[in-house]
Amino acid sequence: MLSKLLSAIIAIAYVGIAFFAGGSEAAVKCGIFLTLPLACIWFSEEMGSYTGVMRGQQMTSTSPGCVVAFMGWLLLLLPIIMGVIQASSGSK
Repeated sequence: MLSKLLSAIIAIAYVGIAFFAGGSEAAVKCGIFLTLPLACIWFSEEMGSYTGVMRGQQMTSTSPGCVVAFMGWLLLLLPIIMGVIQASSGSK
Protein backbone atom coordinates (compact mmCIF):
# COMPACT_ATOMS: atom_id res chain seq x y z
CA MET A 1 0.00 0.00 0.00
CA LEU A 2 2.84 2.41 0.82
CA SER A 3 4.44 1.70 -2.56
CA LYS A 4 1.21 2.56 -4.38
CA LEU A 5 0.73 5.77 -2.39
CA LEU A 6 4.32 6.95 -2.85
CA SER A 7 4.28 6.20 -6.58
CA ALA A 8 0.97 8.07 -6.96
CA ILE A 9 2.42 11.11 -5.17
CA ILE A 10 5.48 11.09 -7.42
CA ALA A 11 3.30 10.71 -10.53
CA ILE A 12 1.05 13.61 -9.47
CA ALA A 13 4.14 15.74 -8.90
CA TYR A 14 5.45 14.89 -12.38
CA VAL A 15 2.14 15.79 -14.02
CA GLY A 16 1.91 19.02 -12.02
CA ILE A 17 5.44 20.05 -12.94
CA ALA A 18 4.79 19.19 -16.59
CA PHE A 19 1.60 21.26 -16.54
CA PHE A 20 3.23 24.33 -15.05
CA ALA A 21 6.34 24.02 -17.22
CA GLY A 22 4.72 23.14 -20.55
CA GLY A 23 0.96 23.41 -20.34
CA SER A 24 -1.79 20.85 -20.67
CA GLU A 25 -0.27 19.05 -23.66
CA ALA A 26 2.93 18.37 -21.71
CA ALA A 27 0.88 17.16 -18.73
CA VAL A 28 -1.07 14.73 -20.92
CA LYS A 29 2.13 13.40 -22.50
CA CYS A 30 3.63 12.97 -19.04
CA GLY A 31 0.52 11.14 -17.86
CA ILE A 32 0.70 8.79 -20.83
CA PHE A 33 4.36 8.06 -20.04
CA LEU A 34 3.44 7.25 -16.44
CA THR A 35 0.88 4.56 -17.26
CA LEU A 36 3.44 1.76 -17.74
CA PRO A 37 5.55 2.40 -14.62
CA LEU A 38 2.46 2.84 -12.45
CA ALA A 39 0.91 -0.33 -13.85
CA CYS A 40 4.13 -2.23 -13.11
CA ILE A 41 4.16 -0.95 -9.52
CA TRP A 42 0.44 -1.25 -8.76
CA PHE A 43 -0.23 -4.53 -10.58
CA SER A 44 3.18 -6.22 -10.47
CA GLU A 45 1.93 -9.73 -9.71
CA GLU A 46 -0.71 -9.60 -12.44
CA MET A 47 1.70 -8.21 -15.03
CA GLY A 48 4.40 -10.68 -14.03
CA SER A 49 2.07 -13.63 -14.48
CA TYR A 50 1.27 -12.72 -18.10
CA THR A 51 2.26 -15.28 -20.73
CA GLY A 52 1.31 -15.17 -24.37
CA VAL A 53 2.23 -13.16 -27.44
CA MET A 54 3.37 -9.54 -27.17
CA ARG A 55 4.60 -7.64 -30.22
CA GLY A 56 5.03 -10.88 -32.09
CA GLN A 57 7.24 -12.40 -29.39
CA GLN A 58 6.13 -15.45 -27.43
CA MET A 59 6.37 -15.04 -23.64
CA THR A 60 6.50 -18.56 -22.22
CA SER A 61 7.43 -17.95 -18.58
CA THR A 62 6.27 -15.61 -15.86
CA SER A 63 8.30 -12.91 -14.13
CA PRO A 64 8.45 -12.44 -10.38
CA GLY A 65 6.23 -9.59 -9.23
CA CYS A 66 9.08 -7.98 -7.30
CA VAL A 67 11.14 -7.71 -10.50
CA VAL A 68 8.22 -6.13 -12.36
CA ALA A 69 7.71 -3.65 -9.51
CA PHE A 70 11.44 -2.83 -9.43
CA MET A 71 11.43 -2.10 -13.15
CA GLY A 72 8.35 0.07 -12.67
CA TRP A 73 10.14 2.05 -9.97
CA LEU A 74 13.19 2.38 -12.20
CA LEU A 75 11.04 3.79 -15.02
CA LEU A 76 9.18 6.09 -12.62
CA LEU A 77 12.38 7.48 -11.12
CA LEU A 78 14.28 7.67 -14.41
CA PRO A 79 13.67 11.43 -14.93
CA ILE A 80 14.98 12.13 -11.41
CA ILE A 81 17.98 9.84 -11.93
CA MET A 82 18.77 11.56 -15.24
CA GLY A 83 18.46 14.99 -13.61
CA VAL A 84 20.84 14.03 -10.81
CA ILE A 85 23.38 12.66 -13.30
CA GLN A 86 23.11 15.79 -15.43
CA ALA A 87 23.44 18.09 -12.41
CA SER A 88 26.45 16.20 -11.06
CA SER A 89 28.24 16.28 -14.41
CA GLY A 90 27.91 20.06 -14.62
CA SER A 91 26.05 19.98 -17.94
CA LYS A 92 23.37 22.49 -18.79
